[in-house]
Amino acid sequence: MSTTQLTEIPALGKLYAGAVGSAAKSRLSPAKGTGLLPADRHEVRGAVVDLAKLTDFQRLVLHSATDYLPTGYVHTFAFPVAMSLMAREDFPLPLLGMVHLRNVVQHFRPIHYTEPLTVTAWAENLDGHRAGTQVELVAEVTSDAGEVLWRGRSTYLAKGVFLPKIDRPAAAGPRPEFIPPLPTASWRLGADAGRNYARVSGDFNPIHLSRLSAKALGMKRSLAHGMYLASRVVADAVQTHEGPFEWSIDFESPVFLPATVAVAITDEEQDAGWSGSSFTGWNPRSQRRHFSGIVAPLVSGDAPAGGFAAGTRA
Repeated sequence: MSTTQLTEIPALGKLYAGAVGSAAKSRLSPAKGTGLLPADRHEVRGAVVDLAKLTDFQRLVLHSATDYLPTGYVHTFAFPVAMSLMAREDFPLPLLGMVHLRNVVQHFRPIHYTEPLTVTAWAENLDGHRAGTQVELVAEVTSDAGEVLWRGRSTYLAKGVFLPKIDRPAAAGPRPEFIPPLPTASWRLGADAGRNYARVSGDFNPIHLSRLSAKALGMKRSLAHGMYLASRVVADAVQTHEGPFEWSIDFESPVFLPATVAVAITDEEQDAGWSGSSFTGWNPRSQRRHFSGIVAPLVSGDAPAGGFAAGTRA
């Protein structure tokens, strides 16, 4: 696989603007719809975090201010490099309207905000989905010395897009009944929650910004960013624990704004201490589950040597 070197972390606003222009001409360009992913990685070397943006992110997701990057912020930092792949003319799916299905992340050690970082992203596993076509974007963050610090795999769905060379799976059976647990928190999200996260993250996907822009892409109302929900719940789950960890989240139904989200986080304790947490979020009125996932310590064989300390910003 070849590598394309980018000079800096791309601006998401410009990528979305380019996608809007492309969509105005045609939903799928002649290069799209082939069923082939770009055989190329995108990479940025020597990228440095903006402390003001980090602080704004920490405030938005109610994370304590530290000198080390919250795991959700690392995704936000790396995401534009992955998105630059999706914005390519030879990417087989349209960028606008992508629905976030899942994240799987390994966070190997603390990342200080002053560290120069290399971000590498690539796409794989283009596959059929009962509602369209899905794809996985992988982002990897490494130190100057080549140490892998963080790795994330995000699954996205191009809803309503069925590529000719991609088989469509059989319809799924009925979902198991969801019985909500006792909530440990209640989140109240205003109609501006999507815009607020967009200003902090740079992710100005129109489905998150307003009722009108979301309707233009087939949504009944604007919806909360999946990574806002993930960042907030994972920060709550790991804030009192130390050590390398991994987490995953599945998004089952969108959080249409404004909304109230009931959340439950359950810690698993063993003789040796914390062995992980499970979490879920749901609509307290309809009892429909929005997301669920786990956070767990990385076993020693999966993580680089070295401890993990939270460190509070002076």
